[in-house]
Amino acid sequence: MEQTGCGGEWVSLDSRGALTVPANPNIGFIEGDGSGPDIWTATRPVLDAAVFKSYAGKRKINWLELAAGERAVKETGDPLPEKTIELIRKCVVAIKGPLTTPVGKGMRSLNVTLRRILDLYACIRPVRYFPGIPSPVRHPERVDMVVFRENTEDVYAGIEWESGSSEAELFARLLRDNFKVSLPAEAGIGIKPISPGGTRRLVRRALAHAVRRGLPSVTLVHKGNIMKYTEGAFRKWGYELAREEFAQTVVTEDEVREKFGGKAPAGKVVIKDRIADSMFQQVLLRPEEYSVIATPNLNGDYLSDALAAQVGGLGMAPGANIGDLAAVFEATHGTAPKYAGLDKVNPGSLILSGAMMLDHLGWGEAAKLIEEALERTVADRIVTYDLARQMKGAKEVGCSSFGVAIIEHMN
Repeated sequence: MEQTGCGGEWVSLDSRGALTVPANPNIGFIEGDGSGPDIWTATRPVLDAAVFKSYAGKRKINWLELAAGERAVKETGDPLPEKTIELIRKCVVAIKGPLTTPVGKGMRSLNVTLRRILDLYACIRPVRYFPGIPSPVRHPERVDMVVFRENTEDVYAGIEWESGSSEAELFARLLRDNFKVSLPAEAGIGIKPISPGGTRRLVRRALAHAVRRGLPSVTLVHKGNIMKYTEGAFRKWGYELAREEFAQTVVTEDEVREKFGGKAPAGKVVIKDRIADSMFQQVLLRPEEYSVIATPNLNGDYLSDALAAQVGGLGMAPGANIGDLAAVFEATHGTAPKYAGLDKVNPGSLILSGAMMLDHLGWGEAAKLIEEALERTVADRIVTYDLARQMKGAKEVGCSSFGVAIIEHMN
C-alpha cells in the first residue's frame, strides 16, 4: 500500500479547535470500493494541480493512503482497521471514495461507523448549480444551499433489534408492562435518540457558517408536529442556542416580521424553521429563500439527495463529515461496482469534495480555482457519460479525461 504522506508535516488543532496547517500537510485518503479507485485517480491530480498553480509550488499535499472497505478485508480481514482510525485522527483531515454498504444484514455501514467512531457529527453538503448541467427543474440556478445534517443521532444511531429476536421481545414487554404501549407481534424495534448536546453543536456550526459567509438565513428542518420530544426538541434547542450564543448576529423570523416590518436588518442572519414535508415543497417552489439548512439525520439524508437531484444529481454533489477533532471529505454517491475499472464514472462529486477540503484547510484560492475550472469544463460540454447522454452536442470523455480537462481549464 502506498504511503507517501510520511514526508510531510501533520495538521494540528490549537486550543480553540482551529486548524494549524503546514505548507506540506499529510492528508489521508481512502480510494474506496467499486468505482472509487477510478474517481480517486481522476481527482488527485486535480487537487495537486490546483494547489501548485495557486501557490506557485510553495504548498504541496503529502498523500497518505489508508485502508478501508473491500481492499482492507482482503489485506487484513477487517473492513475498518484500527490503524486507519488512528491515522485519520493524526492527519486531522482526510478524503475518501465511496465504501460498500451491505443492505439488510451483515457488516454495518462503514460510512456510518467512521462518523460515529470519529464523532464527525456534522454532515455538510453544499448544493449549487453549474450552468449547462441537465436538470429536471426549470430554474436550477436558484438552488444555492448548504445542508448541515446531524450525523450521529436519530435513527442512524443504529439502535435496533430484529423482528422475533429476544432483544426485541424484551423491549416490547418493557414498553407494554411499564408504559402501556402495545406493538404489533414480532415487530422489529428501533430507537430515535436526539439530544440537546447533539443538536446544539450541529446548529452552532450551521449558524457560525452563515455568519462567517454572510449568508441570509438558517432554517431548522424537523417533523416536530408529530415527533414532539425528538424533532420538536431539535427545533426548540436550536432556537435556544441561537438566542444564547448568537444574539448579536441572529434574529428570528418572527422578530423580522414583528419588529422590522418584514425586512431583515442588514448584517443579520435570520433563523427560522420548517416542517420537513413542507420543506420538500419549499426547496422546489421557492429555493431562493433558503441558504443554510440544519436538520436531524434522516431528514438531512433525504433532503440533501433531493436537492442534489435539482442541480443535476449526485455525480456533482460534494460532501464532508466534520467534527471537532477530525474531518473526512467524501464522494456522496455509491460505489457503482458495475463500472469499476472502466474509467467511466463521473468524478465530479469527489473533485468538489476535494475543493471543500482545500477550503477547510484555509487554501481557498485552490478551492476556487477547481470550482471555476470545473464550471468552464462543463460549459464547454466536456463531460462524462452520465451528463453527455442528456446534453446536446456534448463531448463524452472518461473519468480520468474529465479530470485532465479540468486541469487544462485552470489556465
